[in-house]
Order: sequence, then structure tokens, then C-alpha cells
Amino acid sequence: MVDISVIIVSWNVADILRDCLNSLYASDWGGRSVEVIVVDSASTDDTVGMTRREFPQVILLPQTENSGYTHCNNIGLKAATGRHLLLLNPDTLILGDALAVLSGYLDGHAQAGLVGAHTLNDDRTTQSTRRRFPSRRLAFFESTWLEPLAPKSWLHDYALLDKDDRATFEVDWMQGSCLMARREVYDQLGGLDEGYVMFYEEMDWCKRAKDSGWGVVYVGGAQIVHLGGKSTDQASARKHIYYNESKLRYFRKVYGGFFAGSLRLFLLIGYVWQLMMEWGKGILGHKRDLRRQRVEIYRQVLKSGLRVR
Repeated sequence: MVDISVIIVSWNVADILRDCLNSLYASDWGGRSVEVIVVDSASTDDTVGMTRREFPQVILLPQTENSGYTHCNNIGLKAATGRHLLLLNPDTLILGDALAVLSGYLDGHAQAGLVGAHTLNDDRTTQSTRRRFPSRRLAFFESTWLEPLAPKSWLHDYALLDKDDRATFEVDWMQGSCLMARREVYDQLGGLDEGYVMFYEEMDWCKRAKDSGWGVVYVGGAQIVHLGGKSTDQASARKHIYYNESKLRYFRKVYGGFFAGSLRLFLLIGYVWQLMMEWGKGILGHKRDLRRQRVEIYRQVLKSGLRVR
């Protein structure tokens, strides 16, 4: 058994994955043994060929169809042999000894089940990745057209903005761009819930872990860079659909079907409103190409119906 299994899911991001793997192999592992598993979700670029040519030490698991981020992560988790299991996005760069710091924290704190890194933007400013679990009221504001109207205190509390970025402290959940779990958590809970194609799957995993008595910890001394959204940027309408369907699944699991149904209706009304606003701006001649693109995205979202999975 190795110390750390790094699991990366890729989809048409060959150049970005190359940078990620280079940073990973150049980082300080602190004497720990590491295996790297890349699960490629049927890329049509040179991701598979590049990985085979330039990183023969990688365990490459190419898929024949794009079966979704969550499913591919579960394929990687099943193949992993590590004591600690790191879910890592391909659009990340490992800085210094981040892997060793995260693994060391798990080794030194028996109750910690999952840990996440201090994540930076490309310009080295802090990217907010630690969270509290969202409340019912926040569901109607966070990542919706109403978010600019939400009380700042709600959003600050949700994102734990009162905490020092360099500190280490317990949180409710961490975003999955860099999330390390101890094997015992995986053995007890299983992998990610594949009802989430992408988005919210890490929140759900952390919630199940916390409900089972495990701690989730933000470790400010471990740093990575996250470029953000390079795979999902390729499918904008699907991104809206997957995000909101995952949101509805999470809130149904936590707060029940009636609440999820009410939230679904609210989200659909919001997309109708946004479509009408973009259509009207297009009629007035304001950035017509952009308005046309947005109208088509919102039309596809409405056509999907935002099913509660």
C-alpha cells in the first residue's frame, strides 16, 4: 500500500494536465510514496497520448465514453491503493510540500477524515474553497440571480471569510479541486454519490463523513493553485444544468422533497426572468451576439426542466 493515491479526472485538457503532472512530480512528497491515477473521460484531444508518452509512471485509465466527473472519480478511487486518497483537478498546480502537509495532518489527527488545501488563484490571491453547509434560505441566493441581493453576512459566514487563510481549522466541507480523504472514510462511506454528475458531490461526501463522526479540516499550510473550470467551460449550458440539478439533489437529500420542489420552481422562474432580460437587451441592440448566446443557454436549461435526480 502506498501512502498517497492522487486521482485526476481529465477531459480534453492535455496541456493543462501536463502542467499539473509536472508540478506534482516536482513537488516535495516528504518521503512518502505516491501513485498517480489519471481517469480520462473519453477525451478527443491528445490527453491520453500525451500522458502515455510523457508520464509513463502514471496509472492511466482511459474511458470509452464521457460518463461524468463523479463516476470517473469513483473509478479512480476503486483502483487506488493509498492510505490517503487525493481527489485533484487537472487544472491545479501543487506548490512545495502540499501533499506531505495534508497527509501529515491526517497521520497526526485520528479524527480528521478529510482535509483540503489553501487554494490560490493564478495571480496567487486566495481562492475561497472552504465552506459551511448551506442553509435553506441561502439556497435561494447562492449562485442564483438573487445572490447580489443577499445580506453580505450570510455569504461571508457561508464562505468562512472571517478565518485566517494561513490557519488550520475545522470546516463543514471543502471544494473538490484538492480534497484528501483517509482510506477509512472511503471504506466506511463508499465513493462519491453518482447521482451528482458533477458539482455538490464533494459537499455530499463531506456531509456524510461529518454525519458519521469524521472531521473535515482546512489546512492553510498546504498550498495549491487552481485555474478553475477548464473542463466545464467547454459545455456552458450543461454546466448550468448539472450545477442546478446537483443543487436540487443535495437539498432534497438534506431537507426533503417538498423543499427541493419549491427550490426547483424558484430556479426555473429565475431562468425565465434571465432569458427575458437577455432577449430584451438583444432587441435593444446591446451586445447582440452575447445576448443570443445567453438566451440559447437559458432556453436549454428551461428545456431540461432541471430534474431532481
